[in-house]
Amino acid sequence: MNRRQFLKYLLATGGIALVGCYPTVIERTTVLINRYKIPVDNLPIAFHGFTLAHLTDVHLGFLVSEAFVAELVQRTNSLQTDIIVCTGDYVHDRNTTTEIDKVWPILSKLNARYGVYSVLGNHDHWADTHRSLYWLERSGQNIRHQCKPIHKDNQKILIGGAGDFWGDELNIDKAFANSEPTDFRILLSHNPDSVDTDFSTPLSLVLSGHTHGGQVVIPYWGPPRLPVENKNYSSGLISTPKTQLFISRGTGWSILPVRFNCYPEIAVLELCLKG
Repeated sequence: MNRRQFLKYLLATGGIALVGCYPTVIERTTVLINRYKIPVDNLPIAFHGFTLAHLTDVHLGFLVSEAFVAELVQRTNSLQTDIIVCTGDYVHDRNTTTEIDKVWPILSKLNARYGVYSVLGNHDHWADTHRSLYWLERSGQNIRHQCKPIHKDNQKILIGGAGDFWGDELNIDKAFANSEPTDFRILLSHNPDSVDTDFSTPLSLVLSGHTHGGQVVIPYWGPPRLPVENKNYSSGLISTPKTQLFISRGTGWSILPVRFNCYPEIAVLELCLKG
């Protein structure tokens, strides 16, 4: 092999290696800050422009370090949104409390002007339900099976939380049992399939994760695999018969540690009046 052939070979193998490692090493670890305007009905005027940072599917564990999660928390805090919401799957492994006890002291450092509100996902229950619930409550972020008012300029919105679709009881109606008919309600629910279940409470907006956006999105086709019953639920803002649904792509991974055409994200949502 002469020098020219060797250089061609080197470039070719280097290109193949780069393409091969891109979904695992580069895109999977490149977390974007994506901003979305969310037009909603019956939004109290004082909350026009109200902002939410949405963090989900962190999956601390293999290939997702404590340092990585700490950086996510620092970046989320630095956005200085009005509230921060977290919609579950903070750990990766099953049947262990080790990751739970590592991730929650980091997540407990989240801070926002009008509070931090969190629910659990299926991986949190698969790891250890009791320990996950313990830390959820200890963090001061617990919104599961309840709702809390957020007040601004003598107006309010309600934020409530569902149990996980797979690992818990949803109890959506129970969460808003004490609300008034005209209240503006935001629901946190890890799995977006929750919006297709049987509940009667009117919801203005549902925030979910779980899908990771499919992790791999093939151009002109979409994600080959989505871990939901309703295959229309991948990512972004979706109108459903019952409510508006926003699904974040999240920051972690499941099944395979890859992302392609589906960067991890911290989503920043800005509520605004329709029209």
